[in-house]
Order: sequence, then C-alpha cells, then structure tokens
Amino acid sequence: MATKKPVSDYSESSIRVLKGLEPVKQRPGMYTRTENPLHIIQEVIDNAADEALGGNCNTIIVTQNADGSVTVEDDGRGIPVGLHPEEGVPTVEIVFTRLHAGGKFDKGKGGAYAFSGGLHGVGVSVTNALSKRLEITVWRKEPNGTGLHHLVFEHGDVVEPLSSVVAPRDAKKSGTRVTVWPDAKYFDSAAISQTELQRLLRSKAVLLPGVSVTLNNAKSGESQTWQYKDGLRGYLTEALAQASDGETLIPLFEGEQFAGPDAEGFAEGEGASWVVAWTEQGAIVRESYVNLIPTPNGGTHESGLRDGLYGAVKNFVEMHSLLPKGVKLLPEDVFARASFVLSAKVLDPQFQGQIKERLNSRDAVRLVSSFSKPALELWLNHHVDYGKKLAELVIKQAQSRLRSAQKVEKKKSSGVAVLPGKLTDCESTDTERTELFLVEGDSAGGSAKMGRDKEFQAILPLRGKVLNSWETDKDRLFANNEIHDISVAIGVDPHTPNDTPDLSGLRYGKICILSDADVDGSHIQVLLLTLFFRHFPALIAKGHICIARPPLYRVDAPARGKKPIQKLYALDDGELVAIEDKLRKDGLKEGAWSISRFKGLGEMNAEQLWETTMNPDTRRLLPVALGGFGLHEAAARFNMLMGKGEAAARRAWIEEHGNEAEADI
Repeated sequence: MATKKPVSDYSESSIRVLKGLEPVKQRPGMYTRTENPLHIIQEVIDNAADEALGGNCNTIIVTQNADGSVTVEDDGRGIPVGLHPEEGVPTVEIVFTRLHAGGKFDKGKGGAYAFSGGLHGVGVSVTNALSKRLEITVWRKEPNGTGLHHLVFEHGDVVEPLSSVVAPRDAKKSGTRVTVWPDAKYFDSAAISQTELQRLLRSKAVLLPGVSVTLNNAKSGESQTWQYKDGLRGYLTEALAQASDGETLIPLFEGEQFAGPDAEGFAEGEGASWVVAWTEQGAIVRESYVNLIPTPNGGTHESGLRDGLYGAVKNFVEMHSLLPKGVKLLPEDVFARASFVLSAKVLDPQFQGQIKERLNSRDAVRLVSSFSKPALELWLNHHVDYGKKLAELVIKQAQSRLRSAQKVEKKKSSGVAVLPGKLTDCESTDTERTELFLVEGDSAGGSAKMGRDKEFQAILPLRGKVLNSWETDKDRLFANNEIHDISVAIGVDPHTPNDTPDLSGLRYGKICILSDADVDGSHIQVLLLTLFFRHFPALIAKGHICIARPPLYRVDAPARGKKPIQKLYALDDGELVAIEDKLRKDGLKEGAWSISRFKGLGEMNAEQLWETTMNPDTRRLLPVALGGFGLHEAAARFNMLMGKGEAAARRAWIEEHGNEAEADI
C-alpha cells in the first residue's frame, strides 16, 4: 500500500519559479506603493518626462477618462517597435512585459538615456502587471511617412499583438500614447489623489522648463496646463507665496552647474540646478529631485546642498568677522530657515527602496556641495549687504540653539555621576544632535574616535561580550562594569515598562550599537538590545536606540566610460551580488574588480568608518522599534530567546524557523 505524502513534504517540486510579471502580482508592495494606483501611472509619466529630459519631447498630456482609466501621451520619439536583436520579439512588448528591461541601463555607451530616473527600477512592466488592461499606440517617423503601431495587454498578457500601418507621407507625428486600466484588487483604494497627481505634473513642468504638461479630467471637463519658462525660480516663488506671508530676506539665490568632459571625479553632465530662499518666519518649502524623480525623504543630494550653503555662509561670516564671541555656527543654523528646490542629475543613482523616496548615492554629497558652495560664496561677496542680512539671521539661529541647550544643561547639572574614563565624549550637549556609539572592541573604538565628528559624536568602546541581562535584577545590574558604564554614559537609570523614568538626564539623542557585520557582531547586538528592552524600555519606545550598519565587503572598480575609479561598499552578500551585476552591465569583464571582506570594524581605517557607517549624510542607520509586536508579545519572544530555562523552546523555534536564516559560518 502506498504511503500518503506528508502535506509539509519539502522536495524539488516545492520550489516555485516565478516567471515574467508573476513576482509583481504576487508581491506588488515590493515594487510600488499600493495605497492607490498613482505610482503605476507615475511610471508611465516618468517615461514621457525622460523623453523631455533628453530634449525629444515638448508636450505631455495626461487624461483621466470617464471609465476610470488614465491616458498618458507625449510627442517624443515613440518606443521602438522593431524586433529586439536578442529576444526576437517587438521591443515595445519587451518593455511592457519584462522586469529590468528599458532604454536606461546602457549608460555611458551611447544608450538612449544618459540620465533617467524611473520610479521602481524595474520599468513600466510593473504598470502592466497591475492593470486589467493596457493599450499602447506608438507613432514612429519612418522614411515613407509615420508608422502607426498598436498593442493591447490584459492582466499583463498580450491580447492584441502589435499591428502596424503607415500614415500618409506628409504626417510628421511621433510619440507614445499609453492608456492604463489599473486593477483595483492590488490597491487599498482605486481612487487616485487629485492633489498628488496635480503636484506631480506641476513638478515635471517646473523641472522641464518650456515643456507643456496638461491634465484633463473627462468627468468634470476641467483642464489644467503648466509651463514654466523660468523653471525652479518661478516655482519656489509661487510656492512660498502660497505657504507663507514671510518675505524673503534676500533675493533668491539660484544657480546650476554640470560637469564637463574633463571634470575630475564626476561623469560629464552630472550636477545640479537649485534655487534657495531664506525667510525669517512662515512655512518652509523644500523639494528635491534626482533625474526628475521626486525624493520626498531627501537624501545625499540635499545633504550636499546643506554642506555647500553652510560652507559658503561660514566663510563669509568669518571673513567679515561677524560672529559674536562664544557662538559657533552649525549647518542646521544656516539651513533652519532655508527654502529650496533642488534638481540633481546623477548618472547612476542609488536609491533607498524600490519606490525611490530617498537618494543614497554617496558621491552626490560631494557633487552638489562642490558646485553650490563656490557659487554662493561668489554671490555673497558681490552682494555684501545681503550677505550681512543672511549672517544676522543664521547667527540668531545659533544663539537660539545655544540658549535652548543651556536650559537643558541647568536642569540636569545636579547630581551627575562621574563619566566612565573610556568614554570619549562630544562637545555638544544638544540631545537633538548628540550621538553615542557603543563600539565593539578597542581597535574599532580607536578608528571610531579618529573618524567621528567630535562636535556631536561620542564613543564608548566595549570589551568583550556584554552580560546577558534578561534575568538580572535591576539592583544587580551595576555589578557589571560594561553595563554600569553604559548607564552612566547615557545618563538614564534602569527602569521597567511600568515605571515613569526621568529622561531629563539623557545625554544623547541617538544611542547607536556599532558591531562587526558578522555572527559575533550580531550576538553583541542581541545582548545590547536585550539590555535596552529589559532595563531601558523607554529609550526604545521614544526612538533613541539605533543599529549602525557597517559594510561587510568593499569592491574596488576600475574607471569605466564616464565613471571614475570607485570604491563601492556592500552591507551583505545580496548587495555584493547587486554591485557585481551592475558592474557587468557597465561593461566590465569578470575579475576586473577586486573584492575585500572586512573581518571586523578594526580593519577599517577612520576615513572608511566615517564614510560608510558614521557620517549622517551617507550612513544607513537602522532605528530600533517593536514593529508589529505588542509589548507582551515582544517580551515573550525575548524570554524564549534569552531565558536560561528556555532551551527546549529555543530548540523547537530554531527547528521550525532555522531554514529562514542564512548562516555566516
């Protein structure tokens, strides 16, 4: 008699390979926002905008149709329709059905787009995957007239193959029209936010001076057109007028600069356009873009603008001896009352997450800073009266910040314990800025001390592994030297979730766990997280605990095309594979790059540790929170993992979930 196959049998047939657009349909949230269909429509709009960015399109028209579909039409070159040389199917079909297919990957080698954004990094195929129906009409200029081509998809599959006819010889039309019927089952709401759509289209018009962008609503009969001949300046002036009654302190500071063919360290065409206004009161307006893609969470290009403005104003203030005694200017003093619109062009942008809300490219800090600082310095020295007005504003901000910090210091000055001798403290006492790094090992502590910004970053090196404090009584905690030093350094006493602890003595706004990117480092992280969860829960609840993420690998890539020699860092094996794939796409042969693995933080020099892990502009800091767990559920999980009498429960849990982990052995 045949035995019945267990339901949980794990065999070759258990492995499912998702093909074509299936991964998007299975996990749409990995590829786009799913609150409403705006983001899949934005992908189509971005394709039209990329044509305009390349100077091949003058008009973009978006129409909200009565049946709920949306049409995007441009007068660009039209998506290529001939057979793809490698795939043997119409190119337009590949663009809409294959992830990671498009004209934006062949950069620096005569590709269709030198600078482009794209919303998801996987092309307009995401739009097709999440739509009930999608129709494409392409007009392409051909020797004997204009080719008119039509293609229709339903649920991502071709239902009407590409058909082509030739229009009369005198027809000169070219462009692309895409109509999308989003599939409501993939979204929380089928309704597209009218306000967000209008803001998106207006920003495209702002960033593409001279290009006409129109929104038509078939239901209401309303139509709006945006066209800005003066680009960023007109946009910021209008936005400030709507957001605030405060007049600008000085005339708008605007400029743009892009790298030439001989620029050292940057690709030709990389750079930025910006316009900045300082106001004494009222709302602040800040918008930034990378290759026309909105970056609402900012990123390294905004950090570069902040550094450039700060450097220029600081030099001006020092040159004219305007700074009162005892006052030190900081970047946030200059940036506090600054409104800006920033549009950066980056050849190979790296974003945080698939929907690209924050730029992570480290080179963008230097790119924008090195272009904006000299321009503002020159402007201030040509307009000294306005420069002094600006200096007066930023000095007021600095004095206000100092007064605020002094008030806090008075409250916590009594009864301060003697700080541990191995703590290397920072100069600032403003908990809005200060950071304490709990660093694994003395050698890493040495690199961190040399690499840190001593103004606001403190270092506390830890020797060996911290005590597992899950079952340690609060009264016995200080018998352990490491825990004693941590508690005294942060200025908060141990407490329980039911206590109302006094956090007025907290000395650092961020307490960052900095350990090696290996198994031992992860163990130290867990021991410290156990300490904070068990004995300092208010610090986790209020978002003061973070985990620093040092890289595991460094990849040294030789110069290629427009790209100079690069040092690229990967947090883990997955990022290493992604970097290698990118290098292959850039035309580098296998083995042209070298890979080194950091065995520990001690192997990094101070400059590397600063650039990858400690610099607020370029690091990737992970805030610690309970996530979807409730307090009791989190406590139960910690007890199972860290309790001395929980070996059997731990073993059962590991047997159930062990296959989900990648062991670094």
